[in-house]
Amino acid sequence: MFKGVDFFPHGTKWDIVGKRRLFVGLSWVLALISIVLLMTKGLNYGVDFKGGALLEIQSTTGSLDISSLREKLNKLGFGDVQVQSAGTTGTDALIRVPQQADDKSQKAASEKIRAALGEGTKIQREEIVGPAISSELKRTAIIAVIASMFCIFAYVWFRFEWQFAVAAIVALIHDVFITIGLFSFLWLEFDLTVVAALLTLAGYSINDTIVVFDRIRENLRKYKKMPLIDLMNLAINETLSRTVLTSVVTGLAVLALYVFGTEVIHGFSLAMLFGIAIGTYSSIFVAASMLLAFGLKRDGWTGEKVAAGIASANKKG
Repeated sequence: MFKGVDFFPHGTKWDIVGKRRLFVGLSWVLALISIVLLMTKGLNYGVDFKGGALLEIQSTTGSLDISSLREKLNKLGFGDVQVQSAGTTGTDALIRVPQQADDKSQKAASEKIRAALGEGTKIQREEIVGPAISSELKRTAIIAVIASMFCIFAYVWFRFEWQFAVAAIVALIHDVFITIGLFSFLWLEFDLTVVAALLTLAGYSINDTIVVFDRIRENLRKYKKMPLIDLMNLAINETLSRTVLTSVVTGLAVLALYVFGTEVIHGFSLAMLFGIAIGTYSSIFVAASMLLAFGLKRDGWTGEKVAAGIASANKKG
């Protein structure tokens, strides 16, 4: 009979919680870098959030000369018009026109750019976002992210205990914040598709975290006398294969979207790809350590025993 192939070792006994200072410290470093980047560089907001116009064009006469096209459009006097190659054929490009004084001026700018492109160019897509709409979209995006975090917090608290809920939210904020920091570092366009990726990432990441937490809770009931540090390490190691393999398979699907997808979904794909990696890291190396930081207790354990268990883990680390 055919037996399945093991791609990840089973029966691991890694002391992950005991080495939490190293892993949580790395997370703090990445979080601080993200804070510095957001305070100094900020984000490269797309048309959705800062207003303006976006045109996706395709040449019907051959490859586009991006430099000449950029120079030609900037002479029209609409500000710094950005022209970026899209796809692999050399015939596609994205044109971003800065926000004009009002909606009427914005439409006029788009019409003049259309005329400047000539008959040999086909407009594949056009988006025009005014200042009022872009401000509303930004506000709505922030509300959506905060609301999703609150709902996840309420669900985890209802299903487990408050320590699990707080630890899960800290891990989620860690994932989302560092992913946003990556977009600031690489100066990639941050638009609504990226926000959608962050919300998807939050749901994916909490699923991995819940699997680990569920095993911790199960072990709390099963092993009444096992030290808390050892119990958490056991739970993480028992779910390690499932967590890693699930993330790898999902990551391969998202990688295919990034490599073979169009320019429109590159931001979404990259946010998901990096988010899956950082989310897997937090589920394995950060979430359980946060339970200790927030004073998780177990049946039959007193506060002194919990403190003793933490002190023992610190000596191992």
